[in-house]
Amino acid sequence: MELIATPQSMFFEAALPLQSGASLRGYHLSFETYGQLNASKSNAVLICHALNASHHVAGTYAGQDKSEGWWHNMIGPGKPLDTNQFFVIGVNNLGSCFGSTGPMHTNPDTGEVYGADFPVVTVEDWVNAQARLLDALGIQTLAAVMGGSLGGMQTLSWTLQYPNRVRHALVIASAPNLTAENIAFNEVARRAIVTDPDFHGGHFYQHGTVPKRGLRIARMIGHITYLSDDVMNEKFGRQQKAPTPAALDTLLQSYKYSTQEVEFQIESYLRYQGDKFAEYFDANTYLLITRALDYFDPARAYGGNLSLALGRATAKFLLVSFTTDWRFSPKRSREIVKALLDNKRDVSYAEIDAPHGHDAFLLDDPRYMNVVRSYFENISRSLEGQP
Repeated sequence: MELIATPQSMFFEAALPLQSGASLRGYHLSFETYGQLNASKSNAVLICHALNASHHVAGTYAGQDKSEGWWHNMIGPGKPLDTNQFFVIGVNNLGSCFGSTGPMHTNPDTGEVYGADFPVVTVEDWVNAQARLLDALGIQTLAAVMGGSLGGMQTLSWTLQYPNRVRHALVIASAPNLTAENIAFNEVARRAIVTDPDFHGGHFYQHGTVPKRGLRIARMIGHITYLSDDVMNEKFGRQQKAPTPAALDTLLQSYKYSTQEVEFQIESYLRYQGDKFAEYFDANTYLLITRALDYFDPARAYGGNLSLALGRATAKFLLVSFTTDWRFSPKRSREIVKALLDNKRDVSYAEIDAPHGHDAFLLDDPRYMNVVRSYFENISRSLEGQP
């Protein structure tokens, strides 16, 4: 049975206090739900998204081809997260550019577009906003929270900020904080954006421009880190691409930041990904979300001791990592596992030998899918005895 998705939006007038000390009032959260909430409201599962994803997690939009949600292979009727059993909620984070209030929207206090004035948001702020949405939906306790990458950080934060509202946490291809190398990649990408002449200090909307060159480079940098060396060699190797003169003219017009011909297939692929990204993603959103990634570190308040930080968590955990994911390596997941075991928490861990790099958490590896399916089947069985 095909799962049809319906975008929804909820308005919140009350101000949301932010970690920075600022607050945000008069904001919208975009979200989608799949499946049915049971009578006891005990089968809800919250999905937290990664950097460039949205609330459109699963299903397709009626009458729209190629509109599958970003985790369409994971969520739906009969899939690992079975919407015949669970009520699944996807929420677009504040500061994003896919419907929830962000830099592209009007600041109710000034009547002007936020632009660079949109307040700094953190993983903890997103979790607090998600909790308000669940309150409005009448959901007090979640059967599970699940997310990959940055979504996994939100999942971990849920178990610390609202330990009594989360029964299970599925943290996929994530980490307890970013390494210096990861922060460095994010900073290079941000510099590509802010030094684009079309950026205008983040107020490019007022100038009728978009810093596409910076966005393209930022996406190219990011995309390299999402793939493993093995995958890039297998897909592209050193194969060269020899475009026709007409095709080359088109490429050079499209990629004005380049004065060189596209010689290798990997170059063509990266430029394609960068060009596509620049057409739909907001530059200020990119800056905000990568900063939230950088700032996340629940152990900071505990002198860097992750075991102490995770002592607040009471949920049961499943962690999954992938061997070739060098951006969020298995070592980082094992740090979380150890900290939870130090607190005698219930933890399952799967380390999948997959060649796909960080992107593996979005793909159809049968071992990965079966681990998640089995975990949710166990949750479903535990719910059957409830009224």
